[in-house]
Amino acid sequence: MDYKNFQTFTAEQKGGILTVDINFGPVNVQGQEMLADLSSLCLLLERDRSVKVVVFESSNPGYWVCHYDTNLLKDMSTEAVPRNEVQLLDLQAVLERLSNIPQATIAKIEGFARGGGHEMALALDMRFAARGKAKFMQMEVGMGILPCGGGASRMARQTGLGKALEIILGAKDWDADEAEKFGTINKALEADEIGGYVDALAQRISQFPADSIAASKRAVYASIDLPIKEALKEEAYQLFQATSRTPAIKRFAYADDNGAQFDHENQRNWEQMVMDIQEVN
Repeated sequence: MDYKNFQTFTAEQKGGILTVDINFGPVNVQGQEMLADLSSLCLLLERDRSVKVVVFESSNPGYWVCHYDTNLLKDMSTEAVPRNEVQLLDLQAVLERLSNIPQATIAKIEGFARGGGHEMALALDMRFAARGKAKFMQMEVGMGILPCGGGASRMARQTGLGKALEIILGAKDWDADEAEKFGTINKALEADEIGGYVDALAQRISQFPADSIAASKRAVYASIDLPIKEALKEEAYQLFQATSRTPAIKRFAYADDNGAQFDHENQRNWEQMVMDIQEVN
């Protein structure tokens, strides 16, 4: 795939990893240009099995994605819409599409991620933030609205109800360590450690079969939305989607034929064995 001609970011593929570097204007504002770029990016990624991990970072000092463009918000309708006429907002639709791409997605946050920027991070699979650099906020309630790019819908799934309401109704900044405690990010890291940590994680994931990554994503997301019995059925369904498209059975057969599960050294070092067996195709 040719990942070029974006206005608000560049995208560079190395092996199975695509790095998206956001750099748009003074503060990486999230406007129509960025939504168009994200939609185009999703279209490419939905068709590309050579990319297994997408890392979203920013080279704009101090900013990941600042917030949604207020030039668009000021033109919103002041008329209430009947419930049966409501449709997804542009930001909701684009971020939902981004959430559903088959690749693993990682936010590497080393600046402000507020409002729609934070909602974009929540739409990704994993989030890591740099101490002393990252700042988060949902300010919408203070403006008279609510988080409407998936923030009100995704927040409690990360943090629980009470913390979600504290974050949304408090409309205050919180830093990387607080974000880790709240559950809105996976991990807070020192500024000089975040790059190596994210790179190592992305590199490890990129060694695994694309279809097992996609199947795992679908099963985990289904666990949030479905009752447990239905979620277990989805898990089983995704298992057979994976075995039909990956070398899983060959790898289990190889392990069995070579007595791998009974080897004490393997039991002590499963982390490395998982990588070694990637050679079996």
